[in-house]
Amino acid sequence: MRRLMTTAAVLLALGTVVGAGRPPLATAPLPVRLADTGGGTQLITAVADGTSSTTGTLTWWDLSGGQWVAAGTATARFGSKGLTEGASRTQGTWTTPTGLYDLPYAFGVKAAPAGTRYPYRQANSASWWCEDNEARDYNRWVEPLPADCRAAESEQLTAYPTQYARALVVGFNYDKPVRGRGAGIFLHVNGSGATAGCVSVPADAMDRILAWADPARAPHIAIGTVSGTTAITRY
Repeated sequence: MRRLMTTAAVLLALGTVVGAGRPPLATAPLPVRLADTGGGTQLITAVADGTSSTTGTLTWWDLSGGQWVAAGTATARFGSKGLTEGASRTQGTWTTPTGLYDLPYAFGVKAAPAGTRYPYRQANSASWWCEDNEARDYNRWVEPLPADCRAAESEQLTAYPTQYARALVVGFNYDKPVRGRGAGIFLHVNGSGATAGCVSVPADAMDRILAWADPARAPHIAIGTVSGTTAITRY
């Protein structure tokens, strides 16, 4: 019994030494608690209290010297019907898909803000996002609108000069689109209220994010809830 107690004491001491200087996991920066951060050195997190929430917090992070440090934060808005698991989301549900996604490129009705390093595409009256499930270019920027992509099933980007003043494409259902899963999910500027499924932030925050984001550092966005099956730490 004495030997077992001694061994336990040694292991406890070793654990104390090994863990010295490291914060407990529960209080570590959010990126440390995620299952995956995408492998880059920049990350955006968008967190809601629960799946019925339409607002939450968006934070952008830098990995520097082995530590994740918050570079900025803003109040975020989500879909008017809340959030849902991205892997099983259905188009037209007005929900924001949870998960970890890349950020393929930036765009906007306005010109790119000073300092933008991301590939940036400026929209004009011929610029559309095809959301027609029957179209060849489903979940893609098209210019002009192809004959097989119905306007009623798509978005003319300049029709939303406030929301799409500046934006980042979120790589949800983008690389190999699954028809019916959803299209046109962006990080964009706030409109008058909750979104149709995107994540939105105030205009000044969007400008700060575009000046911060560096494609060479492979930024991703993680979207999720505080807890439950859609907890952001699962992604």
